[in-house]
Formats: sequence, structure tokens, C-alpha cells
Amino acid sequence: MPEPTPADRALRAVADSVTDSRARLPEDATDPSIPVAATVVLLRDGDAGLEVLVIERPDRGSFAGAWVFPGGKLEDGDRAGADEAEDDVARRAGVRETHEETGLVIDPAVLETLSVWDPPPGLALRIRTWFFVAPAAEGEITLSPGEAVAAEWARPAELLERHGRGELTLYPPTWVTLHGLAAHADAASVLGSARLAGVQRFETVARRGAEGPLLVWHGDDDWDPDAAASGSRHRLEIGALPWRYSRTQGDGLTAG
Repeated sequence: MPEPTPADRALRAVADSVTDSRARLPEDATDPSIPVAATVVLLRDGDAGLEVLVIERPDRGSFAGAWVFPGGKLEDGDRAGADEAEDDVARRAGVRETHEETGLVIDPAVLETLSVWDPPPGLALRIRTWFFVAPAAEGEITLSPGEAVAAEWARPAELLERHGRGELTLYPPTWVTLHGLAAHADAASVLGSARLAGVQRFETVARRGAEGPLLVWHGDDDWDPDAAASGSRHRLEIGALPWRYSRTQGDGLTAG
């Protein structure tokens, strides 16, 4: 039997979330007992449009072989005070982790909060993750061998296309973030949109759909089984490549 690829392991991990997860409770999104992490989406304007920095994780650990944005878990040294807001601590952690993994130095003041992701409740390993966007930092990328084996500046749409062909591994928060970024022409557009929109909250529920596992978020009829059906959608179907994202916005449904 052939050795499972990173993409196989990634799909298995998400599929397991459907089996192992439980119903979501109101307190899950702020549960103080689960680890918190931060990730930074660095942006630059390339010849063909917006580009983001992604790094490839080593073929081991929780995100083995996956392409991700720089980031990692919060540490005690990231906290300036006992009552500091979680997103402020996460911002400091994102800057530290980006420097440790890529050698790039970022000013915390330029980070705009994009989203916060809470995984399906009931899993053995849950990490609540804050996503920030920031302009590209000056300097040469120097990867930490234990944290990354490759780095690449690429257009969001290109990364999604490669994932759809099975050429690289992405996890759902990275995929959905890239999907949103693909709609922007340049870094200024992303930063301005994040500033105006505020924090997007992805409180994830795992479901089993007709074509395999799917992840749903607030705004989808299946997110709250007690809510009246309205035909609303906010979900990512991950049973087969390419993944399919659907979200009802305004008077219509966007899909990709």
C-alpha cells in the first residue's frame, strides 16, 4: 500500500473532525483552556497582481507538508499584561513567529486583523487562530529549518488552482483566506477592506454532506440545526478536489 501523501493526511484529519466533533456551545469560541495561535499574511504587489508569502512545513507534525502563512502558538512572553485582549497578544505573537520562521521583521502597528478561526468542538487538538494581514517587510527571507523547508511568493488564485490539481496541501483556514484574497487586485485593497470590515469570525461546525465532509460557519442553515431553514449558505465542501466554497451574501450566492 503506498505511503499516504501530505494531502491524504490533511483530508483524513479534516474528515476525522466530522466523526469526532460535538455540537457547538456558545462558550466554545472563547474557551480559555484551548491553545491560541497567530498567523500573518504578508502581502506585496507583483507584476501579475497581488502576491502572498507562504511557507511549506516539514513533513512531520500537525501540518506536515502543508503550505501555510507564517505563524504559531502564543507564548507567555507575548503577553504584556494579565488583562490584555487576546487579539493584542496574538498580534505580538504573529510578529515574533514571522521573524523566527522567515527572518522578516514586521512592525506590529501595520497588522490589520482579518479573522479568527475556531475549529470544530470536541476534537482532541483544537487551536484558536488569529489571522492578520500586513504589507511585505523589507529584507531577505531566511527560513528556520525546523519550521519551514520552502517559501514562495504567489498569487492567491494560483495557489488555489495548484491545490485543486493536488499539487500542494492547504488546510481549510488557509484555503478560505486565499479565496477571499483572490478577489483583490493589490495589497492596498486587502488592507483597506480588512480595516473596514472588522474581524471575520469562523466558528466551525463539521458536517457529513452527500459528497463527503464539509465545514460550515455562521450564516449556513446547517450551522445551527435548530434555526429555521432559509436556503442560506456558508460552507466549504472538501470531499473531493477542487474544494467548493459557497457563501450567501446580500441577494445572491457566491461560490468558488
